[in-house]
Amino acid sequence: MTAVLEVGPAPTVQVVRWSRAASATVAGFVVLVAVAAAVPMLFVPLVGNRLTALLALVVLAVTWNALAGYAGLVSVGQQGFFGLGAYAVLALSDLGLNAYLSVPLAGVVCALAALPSSLLLFRLRAGQFAIGTWVLAEVFRLLVSRVPQLGAGTGRSLTSTTDVDPALRQAFTYWTALAMTVLVLVGAFLLLRSRVGIRLQAVRDDENAARSLGVGVTGEKRLVFVLGSGGAGVAGAITLTNSLTAQPDNMFGVQWAALMIFMVVIGGIGTFEGPIIGAVLLFAVQQLFDGFGNWYLVGLGVLAVVATLAAPRGVWGELAHRRGWTAAPLFHDVRWPALPLAPGAAARHDAADTTVREEGRR
Repeated sequence: MTAVLEVGPAPTVQVVRWSRAASATVAGFVVLVAVAAAVPMLFVPLVGNRLTALLALVVLAVTWNALAGYAGLVSVGQQGFFGLGAYAVLALSDLGLNAYLSVPLAGVVCALAALPSSLLLFRLRAGQFAIGTWVLAEVFRLLVSRVPQLGAGTGRSLTSTTDVDPALRQAFTYWTALAMTVLVLVGAFLLLRSRVGIRLQAVRDDENAARSLGVGVTGEKRLVFVLGSGGAGVAGAITLTNSLTAQPDNMFGVQWAALMIFMVVIGGIGTFEGPIIGAVLLFAVQQLFDGFGNWYLVGLGVLAVVATLAAPRGVWGELAHRRGWTAAPLFHDVRWPALPLAPGAAARHDAADTTVREEGRR
């Protein structure tokens, strides 16, 4: 069976980095943010409190996914920067700074702390790196526990906002969390969409191959680690301004690392949309089993088992793999045009197929 092709000019390869779905995503995101900004004016403060907790989870999931999903840095110690961000707000508030302005500054403090920490951690590989980050988190916890001004081991409360009306305080907390979440989402998208994102994936897949192609492996890893740690610090700062209390064993607890991993794996590691979906699913389970004590952990475990069996790549990972859905495109899409057949070639092609089918029946 032979198909005749017309000889003509070379086909033009089309490289696409955007789509109508992406434009719809941006428009929907803008509308969602505008609607979300009106929540304190439309609902009771409890709603703002719950949504602030959700926004902190989104920041945690997105920043941890940038580390593990795109750079291959599987950290189980990001709770160290989470707790450090919370206590940074306390320290900055004691210096007279506004508690809400201290939230982004807490992220800067954590990013600065991550820079020298990376000099030691990047000497480790794979599982050693993961354990090293856990040890670093414990070091942060022990150091904070020995500072009397921060409440030592018993913790302390954020008192700089006690003179503000509770409803107004909750509104400011929610708006701060919303602004920081938007900043983290947009920043992560632009970073991963840039050449840095491509180099990070090369490092994730094979460090030696990436290095042979001229990629600065250590520099790229340090960049995403510093930014990801700053994001974890912002999440901790949001959590403190929402709960108003900080205790070392809670803020530096390993349960935060477990929640980060859960959200990213359930949603789809290595996808931009997956961690956001994972954060929403985790939040839904928390609200569903709120007040049931240990049944919350049971619900979380059941969701993890079912989701892992039904969608090994994560919820959004499976949709992207099977349907080709991309709401926030990060990569280039190369489209090759179909080669045209000469006149009559399609008819001869169909006739050949009919002959083959007839021969098969005989």
